Amino acid sequence: VQLQASGGGLVQAGDSLRLSCTFSGGTFVNYGMGWFRQDPGKEREFVSSISWNGGRTNYADSVKGRFIISRNNAKNTVYLQMNSLRPDDTAVYLCAASRRYLFGTQYSGHYDYWGQGTQVTVSS
Repeated sequence: VQLQASGGGLVQAGDSLRLSCTFSGGTFVNYGMGWFRQDPGKEREFVSSISWNGGRTNYADSVKGRFIISRNNAKNTVYLQMNSLRPDDTAVYLCAASRRYLFGTQYSGHYDYWGQGTQVTVSS
């Protein structure tokens, strides 16, 4: 399985970005998916997760009401719509796939595959 994240960039506070993560090398609907973020020197932080069919989603409190996770199983892609971005959202965003947790999970150790990450920088 390979994951390719894209869509990051440099934006101003209050702007929006949509991240994409393309899945290949397996059967996408057999995986729960998640987004995490990481700053240098900090622990990897859970952002959001989504179940295999998109019917169940979960968000970190810090992004609830601003970010929306979704997936298109026909395109083998999971998305993270990020609105009202803040400087403290600045991080490398990574997507992950879990074969064991089809309904998604907030724990990084529950994921089997990781993408390379995409940088999001929010200026004040």
